[in-house]
Parts: sequence; structure tokens; C-alpha cells
Amino acid sequence: MATIRLLTSNSVRGVLDEVLPRFERASGHQVSASFDPAKIMLRRIRGGDTGDLALFAEPAIDELVQEGRLVAGSRRVLARCGVGVAVRAGAPKPDIGSVEAFKRALLDARSIAHTLEGASGMHFAGIVERLGIAAQVKAKARTQGGGLIAEIVARGDAELAIQQIPELMAVPGIEVVGPLPAEIQATTVSAAAIFTNAAQPQAAQELIDFLASPETGKVYRAKGHDPVAA
Repeated sequence: MATIRLLTSNSVRGVLDEVLPRFERASGHQVSASFDPAKIMLRRIRGGDTGDLALFAEPAIDELVQEGRLVAGSRRVLARCGVGVAVRAGAPKPDIGSVEAFKRALLDARSIAHTLEGASGMHFAGIVERLGIAAQVKAKARTQGGGLIAEIVARGDAELAIQQIPELMAVPGIEVVGPLPAEIQATTVSAAAIFTNAAQPQAAQELIDFLASPETGKVYRAKGHDPVAA
């Protein structure tokens, strides 16, 4: 039996919370998972943090492969997801069906929650700049570095939450309005790879195979992802 150290981002937390106990029962291994936005995790790894398996957005995985920190041949694409909007459960849902409707919803909202260092937060910052409403949004933004931003909406401290749909779905007490319009959507592809200095490379490979299985793919789909591995 091995203990696998997994470094991963918050977008797959809902999936991992459900499937890791299944993997542990089936394999006899234990998984110690550490969650952070990919940008923060990259800083941690470049500062000397390491593990057995990394599970992030594809660009971060590819950077770490190029730096020699992850084994190129172990890289496996698992799923993709988009960014969406959420409100508190029972609250009116704004029209976000077009770019103009989404812009109006942002301007009409009393407060908007988004991350600063997560992939969705950085994408959202670019969107509001492109739409010419960055100053108006900043004035009513409720932000944090990473984590599940919809928790702010669930407790009534913001009206709208903008984040990757699986992260929104992981928060009780909110309702997902829908995805961003296609013209301003950002699709994140999640991939996994084994650290070059992994203490448990064989067990990490077993975990990759489990995460790429059709059984886990059903959980990905239920949690707001589109599984791309079979």
C-alpha cells in the first residue's frame, strides 16, 4: 500500500471528493490531496514543493513537463469544462444568453464574486476589460485569491459568482445560471502527469488510469465536466 501525494487545482475538487474514496478502497492505496489554484500551485512547485501526481489545467501541466518536473510520457488528458455564472438558491436568474445580456447582468448586479488567481478569475478580468466595464465591476467586486468563490454568494455576501462550472456546482446553496456566451467562453482542459521525482510513480499511474476510466467519466459529467478520456 502506498500514500500518493496529489497536487491539484480546485476545478476538479468535486470529482475527487467522490472518486478518491472509491480508488482507495479498490487499490488499497491512500491519496493525500492538496488543492490550490494552478497559479499558486505552480509557485509552490517551483519553490520546491513536490508530490507524486499533478492534476491541473493543460497549460500548467505542459509548463512543468517542459521544466522537467513532470514525466512527459505520463501526461494524460482527462476532462474539460467552461466558466459559468451562479446565484444564491432561489434568487432570480439573470439573462446571460448573449454577450450583451451578460454585460447588462454584470452592470445590474449589486455585487459580483470572482477569484483573482484562478483561471476563471483571470479570464473574467479580461472579459470585463474587453466589454469596457472593468471599473464598474471592480467597484462592486467581492474577490479572493482562489477557492470556491460561490461560497460568498451562498452566504448572501454577493449577488453573482463567476467561476468554472464544476467549482460553482461544488457549493451547496447556489444555483448555476448557465455558461458564459460562446463568444467569451474559456474552456479549461484538465490533464494529469507524474512527477519526475515521485516517491510512488507506480501507484500514481494506477490513479491516472482510474481517473481516466469510464466509471470516473460518469462522475466528471455529473459534476459539470466533459470527460475526454476513456
